[in-house]
Amino acid sequence: MSGKDMGKPLHPFLREFLDHLTLERGAAYATREAYRRDIVQHLAWLEAKQIPFPHGVGDPTIADYLSWLRRESMRPKSIARKTSSLRRFYRYLAGEGYLPEDPTRLTRTALPPQRFKGALRREEVDRLIEATSLEKKPAYRLRDRAMLELLYATGLRVSELLNLRPGDFNFQFQFLRTLGKGGKERLVPFHGQAARCVMEYLEEGRPALCGAQTSDRVFLNRAGRPLSRMGFWKILKKYALLAGIQAELSPHTLRHSFATHLLENGMDLRVLQELLGHASITTTEIYTHLDQRQMREMHRRFHPRGEKK
Repeated sequence: MSGKDMGKPLHPFLREFLDHLTLERGAAYATREAYRRDIVQHLAWLEAKQIPFPHGVGDPTIADYLSWLRRESMRPKSIARKTSSLRRFYRYLAGEGYLPEDPTRLTRTALPPQRFKGALRREEVDRLIEATSLEKKPAYRLRDRAMLELLYATGLRVSELLNLRPGDFNFQFQFLRTLGKGGKERLVPFHGQAARCVMEYLEEGRPALCGAQTSDRVFLNRAGRPLSRMGFWKILKKYALLAGIQAELSPHTLRHSFATHLLENGMDLRVLQELLGHASITTTEIYTHLDQRQMREMHRRFHPRGEKK
């Protein structure tokens, strides 16, 4: 709705409701203003649709309005807040006898669907990996890029990454063998770019780190011993800082990003379960909520009886 619509005098029912929030509910000014903005926008939409307020508003009207908000590409969190505002407003009107029943009574304020919190956006992953080029010591640069590329290519747990041995890789067919939780072995594919980075590290970077030490692990620290989880965590945070990434990180950030991006591109959930090494599909389903809004939108757009724009 335009700024002109938002500047119109308040409807008497809305003014009464806002006074109720302030005088009887003790709502703060910011809360009152949030309700005012949400409801003014709703009333302007009703006017544009020539729907008389309040008696012309029913359950279908509220559903149409929320659909309009979604088509306007409004953030799910904002839609959830606006839904809550409407529910409280119409409940008040019904309670005061201005309406025979609350038209939002069947409307739920659903939690807004969001991408999995531990995942980075694709461009953030690119920036994170490219930040390894800023490392001045060649052995560290090769090691760190190989680790980040491999994690994003495979979705390995950090513990699985750090337990890898050179013999676990099959570079010809581009898959690796890893032992997951409970000692369960699985084969995981990886792409050519990750293969090239790991091979370059094994040929040039690892010998420089190993020195006089002997270790059967692939990824080593500066002393030539197996890299620890804490050591990896420090490396990840360093490159996130260099890449200007503000998102909250965890040691499994690239694992979560791997799963999120594959699902966004249409991967079958059962296949993803196998790649991640989850014993139960329920564990893998923590990632599926990110795609539910997109699936609903595709269903609405392409089903013969779906609502069209």
